[in-house]
Amino acid sequence: MYPEIGAILVGLIFLVWSADKFVIGAAATARHLGMSQMLVGLTIVSIGTSAPEMFVSAMASIDGAGNLAIGNAIGSNITNIALVLGITALVAPIPLQKGLLKKELPLLMMITLLAGVVLIDLELNLVDALILIAALVFALFLMFQQSSDSGESVIDEDEAAEIESTPTSKAVFWLIVGLITLMASSKALVWGATGIATAFGVSDLVIGLTIVAIGTSLPELAASVASALKGHHDIAIGNVIGSNIFNLLAVMPIPGILAVTAVEPMALYRDYIVMAGVTFALLLFFVICYRRGTLGRIPGIILTAGYLGYMFTLFLANQA
Repeated sequence: MYPEIGAILVGLIFLVWSADKFVIGAAATARHLGMSQMLVGLTIVSIGTSAPEMFVSAMASIDGAGNLAIGNAIGSNITNIALVLGITALVAPIPLQKGLLKKELPLLMMITLLAGVVLIDLELNLVDALILIAALVFALFLMFQQSSDSGESVIDEDEAAEIESTPTSKAVFWLIVGLITLMASSKALVWGATGIATAFGVSDLVIGLTIVAIGTSLPELAASVASALKGHHDIAIGNVIGSNIFNLLAVMPIPGILAVTAVEPMALYRDYIVMAGVTFALLLFFVICYRRGTLGRIPGIILTAGYLGYMFTLFLANQA
């Protein structure tokens, strides 16, 4: 048991660290090869925010734990909205970016519905994966078009400066080291998680929804709370929406690409419904709080309480 717990802790630490290094290395390398900053931000940096989930899903699928990968994608989306935004709103009201209500939030809702259609037959295969990847390409196109029209950068100034100042040799070094460490830490995390699941008689799906999803979302939670305390958390909702879009379109297809995966019924009838519910709740809170301009503590309490209730439901289901 202790080796598995150690593997999870070490895996999570190195997973988060290596994902950051991999994204910086890949982005800086792409810039040195002539890719525009906007395109780097929309592709490498944006998709890179889901790098931990992507690598964990790939390793889980290779090891025959496809439902852990599916649970990771769904669980990360639930955690991002209910826990990350919920706690951040409790720390300080989150300023609402009004443009999100017209574009990104409706897009996330449509993608969430598409994910439900893909899962409805309780199977994730290559065709399903290709449908989600096609939707990813379309979403990236919309984001590129929007960014071009507005002239706004999709990455913050500090991250852009770090990418621009990284020399080619250092960029390639971090690209290779980050990739290798991502693969090794993902493997360790999946090994530890599946070991604990076996020891406690818990399904891979539940482990993906809880330990893995919370672990891979901890950096977002820490960053959002730290930003809230400093008063620089106006991009929190935008980051969560972007991360959730990529979780469904870049992470969830991975099991279907590697092998036909039989989806556990509860992933659809319980967990997907919760994910769709919290996504709709975010849209509803956005509409209600639109005039005020901030997502306040009451929505934060509701989201956080909802997440704790969901975790308790998973606990009770495992005891039955």
